Amino acid sequence: MEQQTSIRTNLQSGIYKIIDPIVKVLIKLGLTPNAVTTIGFILNLGVAVIFILGAEEGNRGDFRYVGWAGALILFAGLFDMLDGQVARLGNMKSTFGALYDSVLDRYSELIMFLGICYYLVGHHYFLSSISAFVALIGSMMVSYVRARAEGLGIESKGGLMQRPERVVTIGLCAVACGLSSKYIGGDYKLYIPGIKFHVFETMSIFTIPIAIVAVLTNITAFKRLLNAKKAILEQE
Repeated sequence: MEQQTSIRTNLQSGIYKIIDPIVKVLIKLGLTPNAVTTIGFILNLGVAVIFILGAEEGNRGDFRYVGWAGALILFAGLFDMLDGQVARLGNMKSTFGALYDSVLDRYSELIMFLGICYYLVGHHYFLSSISAFVALIGSMMVSYVRARAEGLGIESKGGLMQRPERVVTIGLCAVACGLSSKYIGGDYKLYIPGIKFHVFETMSIFTIPIAIVAVLTNITAFKRLLNAKKAILEQE
């Protein structure tokens, strides 16, 4: 766990060094942390719109919408890091700002998964839509367990699938799905001799990682719950 935290901290530090020049420009432009958070939320609304348009106007094998939505997920995710850095470097930290950031992060994730589920149901990927919904449940519970524990005066964070990991995983795999469809085709299917149904298709590049996120988010939430229980027992 400590090694995992150390790797994550070092990675964040490296990313902050890259984005700090952007942060300084945003501060000079007069943008507040809450404004940056709001921009990120609006971009996630755009993610949902792209997925919904893909369900309504795109064909089942047309993954351009998935690719563009993935790119926007990653771009919107950048603002999740920018708002905190704007607050720190601009000396604009506030209690309400922290609350506003957390609330809009939850809304952003809910809206993103709404778009994903809509797209999957619209193109009859029913099992994958269930995976996306379970991933949504796990994502919300990861945040809820931490918030509830902190409300009791207990720190309960960490885990394999926190929000940055979820955003990067889903965003990158959506982009990879969109790009791959250009080379292997949107209707590509892999069959194993002797098995009547296919074991892999182009869409799997997007849906398999979502299933992994579904599993790992719920494991993360459960581990946080156990950590909180341990901390509570130690206090008693």
